[in-house]
Amino acid sequence: MADVVFKHVNKLFQGGVVAVDDFNLEVHDKEFLILVGPSGCGKSTSLRMVAGLEEMTSGEISIGGKVVNDVPPKDRDIAMVFQNYALYPHMTVYKNMAFGLKLRKYPKAEIDKRVQEAANILGIQDLLDRKPKALSGGQRQRVAVGRAIVRKPKVFLFDEPLSNLDAKLRVQMRTEISKLHNRLETTMIYVTHDQLEAMTMGDRIVVMKDGKILQVDDPITLYDHPRNLFVAGFIGSPPMNFIRGRLTSEGGNLFFDEGSIKVQLDERLMTPQAQNYASQPVIFGIRPEDIHDPAETRDIRPNTLVKAKVEVIEPVGSESIWYLSSSHSTFIAKVNSHVKAEVNRDKEMVFNVSKAHLFDPATEQAIV
Repeated sequence: MADVVFKHVNKLFQGGVVAVDDFNLEVHDKEFLILVGPSGCGKSTSLRMVAGLEEMTSGEISIGGKVVNDVPPKDRDIAMVFQNYALYPHMTVYKNMAFGLKLRKYPKAEIDKRVQEAANILGIQDLLDRKPKALSGGQRQRVAVGRAIVRKPKVFLFDEPLSNLDAKLRVQMRTEISKLHNRLETTMIYVTHDQLEAMTMGDRIVVMKDGKILQVDDPITLYDHPRNLFVAGFIGSPPMNFIRGRLTSEGGNLFFDEGSIKVQLDERLMTPQAQNYASQPVIFGIRPEDIHDPAETRDIRPNTLVKAKVEVIEPVGSESIWYLSSSHSTFIAKVNSHVKAEVNRDKEMVFNVSKAHLFDPATEQAIV
């Protein structure tokens, strides 16, 4: 078993700066878990504490059922892939990959077998005699991953490994790492600030802010049911629209009313909890992909049409991003690129209220 368990883990830096605050999490055996959040949220510090590169202030971390608080990094049976690759510049690719095994005094034949196996998995057989300076960024990253693979560790740790690559190569390497996880069936903990990376790779995602865990869920649940305003705005691209207004009750129905935007909530949001907010301020959340031009949908429910002015149109291939404004608010819609609109002209848009969210403006927690 290679589960990783955090129990009430805290990390304070000099001056009382809280990096990780009461971190409780169980990473399951063979799981691909992603830690995601903005810079400074504590995700890399959490990863480094698993590796033993950072000492925790309090709490407990166990790997495979064994508490590792006092276990040196070299004895934790983990392998880490860094953002900057951390390759030895004077060594060939082969020697870089073999170095950790040599230190552990593995037989030469076993070292060669493991290096060749890893090179075949990553498609770098032809690079074994080169030095890092002769490699591209993507090739260096593969070597860094290969150096981790040869160790055959219980747990792989990835600290923003793709952030130095260009956009196209990042997409390619995302796929390669996902395939690698399926092939090796090893526990992986992966840190990134890129929510798209998190959504496309992880079995589960941990969203962090200010050293705290805000939500742990699979990607679809995280997208469809964010528990608070931060998670709702962090997951999704373009981010969710947030419109401030009030809930009103009319004829047994609930409406969100911003002044110039007024839409009727559907049955999913008509809960006793939401009813308690009648006549109260709320934040209405709706994703850009859930706002449509009437030409795109036949499902136009009563009281879901909103008139707004088109400010900017950004074509992005098969879709276009429209920036719109009402009298009091601005919002973004993601529509089919074949749907036409004119800048500085009013346009009626359909709000898919079945996908909408409500948040308490004081606590920022989801109401439904």
